[in-house]
Amino acid sequence: MDILEISDLTKDLGRFRLSDVSLHIPQGCIMGLIGENGAGKSTLIKAILGLIQPDAGEVFYCDKKLDTNDKTVMEQIGVCFDSMHFHEQMTPEWVGRIHAKLYPNWDADCYEKFLQRFDLPMKSQIKGFSKGMQMKLNLAAAFSHHARLLLLDEPTAGLDPVVRDELMDIFLDFVQDETHSILLSTHITADLEKAADYVTFLHNGSLLFTRPTYELQYQFRIARCGEQEFHRLKTEKGAVWRKQDYSYEVLLPEGAALEGKVSCQLDRASIDEIMLMYVKGEQS
Repeated sequence: MDILEISDLTKDLGRFRLSDVSLHIPQGCIMGLIGENGAGKSTLIKAILGLIQPDAGEVFYCDKKLDTNDKTVMEQIGVCFDSMHFHEQMTPEWVGRIHAKLYPNWDADCYEKFLQRFDLPMKSQIKGFSKGMQMKLNLAAAFSHHARLLLLDEPTAGLDPVVRDELMDIFLDFVQDETHSILLSTHITADLEKAADYVTFLHNGSLLFTRPTYELQYQFRIARCGEQEFHRLKTEKGAVWRKQDYSYEVLLPEGAALEGKVSCQLDRASIDEIMLMYVKGEQS
């Protein structure tokens, strides 16, 4: 069963258009959302939540059309944006008190444990927090009202690798019972290689693909070759290429099947390299 289904979601903002985006997020999974700056990741999350009104398309939560005015349903969705949405003069203690009034399922013990785990002082004003501390506070609040779905926009921005690794473990624990899910927008694709089950790639407001992470890790190859080999490889299904000074780079979605059948070097492609090739490369 899908916890979230997005069908043909469209929003025209003038200089930018989110175009007919459709995707499914199954229960018990982490969906990574990638794309260059301005690709539409934040716009998509805001449209899901009704913070901006889509021009077309529908969003379904647990097989029912998502009503963003239904407090009972929206309490089941936790949100963390890439900027602090609490007033800078507030303290984590104050944040907890406000959330306790907003969410019937607010778990004060859970919230306090996350504050301790993230080493956040309960009575210090947020204006003195670093960007990383602010993100930890956002996450502590998102985790503490027992949401079933988390929508996270760059939640690891500003965090050091040790804390990011810890967060990936927390995210994996969150989805273990197979009734919770996460949509995780990030530029740090190494986090997705560890934790995400699927990766959705947005480019210029359009959906390029949604694929299992293991396919990106084990099936995509980059060929570095001369002109003769390039002309043969560019006819492969889904090939994307870039011309270098004295050679070509060709991204092959099914490149693993070509190993041993070509004369040039085939290297595994990282998610960063895949994104770069689709953004800057050429296709037939």
